[in-house]
Amino acid sequence: MSSSASTSTDTASSEAVSEVAGGSENGGRKRPKPGERRVQILQALATMLEQPGAERVTTAALAARLAVSEAALYRHFASKAQMFEGLIEFIEQSVFGLVNQLGEREPDPIQRSRKLVGLLLQFGEKNPGMARVMVGDALVFENERLQQRMNLFFDKIEAALRQNLREVAVLSSAATPTVDAQADASVVTAFCMGRLQRFARSGFKRSPNESLEHSLRLLLPDGRL
Repeated sequence: MSSSASTSTDTASSEAVSEVAGGSENGGRKRPKPGERRVQILQALATMLEQPGAERVTTAALAARLAVSEAALYRHFASKAQMFEGLIEFIEQSVFGLVNQLGEREPDPIQRSRKLVGLLLQFGEKNPGMARVMVGDALVFENERLQQRMNLFFDKIEAALRQNLREVAVLSSAATPTVDAQADASVVTAFCMGRLQRFARSGFKRSPNESLEHSLRLLLPDGRL
């Protein structure tokens, strides 16, 4: 995340990430508590997606990783698409929970926008498997509704940026604040998507936060107000 982001937001992000994407499984063989197996399945799926150049994850490979039968997986999820929906739901709840915190805690619309970009890219970097889901690489050949849901996710990111940047445009007495905000939000969202895609397709070698402060000074300069 950019250095201007608040410590509380960093902490919240780290706590959210550890909930599902920690990548660790129970060492013992005791019977999981209700709901615990679902979390283990999602952890395993996220971990398998973190392998650079990984092929499409099959339920057979996922079951083998967990040392259970495929039938055992389907006792907790009706389909593999439902498993991916579990990961997408975690992405949505984590990111938009942090975006809502920014709306409550950061009064400056430029800083709010800069921090939104930072938290989104930091989330992707801390969760490489989920970054592949976010940019659609992990959803190729999966149910079409999964990609549509991720498209909607970025539409909401763009809407949050647009709201912030319209506020900037109004404060700076722009002639067309709504049009300006829409154009600017589209560019910033495309930048975020591009950084996450480069991260995923580089085998997680190119950090999405690379030279982020420099990029943000170009995209969201402080002197706009």
